[in-house]
Amino acid sequence: MAKKMKSAEDFMHHLYIHMNDVEHFVIYSGLTLKEFMVSVEPVKNVLLLKHAYDNGSFNMHTQFDFVTIEDMRDFLKKESDLKKDLCWVDFTTEKNINTLTPLEQAELLYFSHKREPLASPFFNKLQNRYAYYSSVTDKMTKVYYRFIGDSEILVSNLFNQMIRDKEGVGSFWRRKNKNNSPTIDPSTLRQYRPFAKEGALLSLYKLDKPNSHYAIEIRVLSDYDYPDEVWDDLDEILKQGYDELIQIS
Repeated sequence: MAKKMKSAEDFMHHLYIHMNDVEHFVIYSGLTLKEFMVSVEPVKNVLLLKHAYDNGSFNMHTQFDFVTIEDMRDFLKKESDLKKDLCWVDFTTEKNINTLTPLEQAELLYFSHKREPLASPFFNKLQNRYAYYSSVTDKMTKVYYRFIGDSEILVSNLFNQMIRDKEGVGSFWRRKNKNNSPTIDPSTLRQYRPFAKEGALLSLYKLDKPNSHYAIEIRVLSDYDYPDEVWDDLDEILKQGYDELIQIS
């Protein structure tokens, strides 16, 4: 009997990823703000450059709103309901914000408007690890990484958490019982970076046999310039054979 072809619903998650390791940014589609925040190194505070969040604190020096780690849960909860474009950079303390020059503030505004930095997306005074922009209309998130390897850390943590949820051994807010379920290591994903640099769809699913084994199908999508088009063509894309298969056990 011929094996039944999987449909989009047969997968646990689809993540589009396109990496530019020269300019240190990655474009994602299929990634929420909450998923990003709980899958990367802890973010202490965020300086909001473009947003619709009403409960942030206000910095007089820059006239930017910001969110501290104490208010992060409320920010993530409310931001998911706003469905608006979002742009931010992380920072260490408000004291650092108060030292930003007019030119540095202008560079931050430029990034929030153009989705790319005027010079560098990283500011020594802020000590930011990330510069983040998400567009609801374009169904994309663009992240500049100080350390580009953080992208593989994000994807591995994201998929590992989804596997733990499937196995019933944890939640996004309670990372525990990590050793009781299959995991994928960032170093494994790093071996597939050439696919991410072309633009690729990563599709996670649970194998029928053996039990508690998972896999990620990788399909190169170098012909797609706009992430939102991937979701329009998803069923057709999945009919194509995958370019690589990563087994997780």
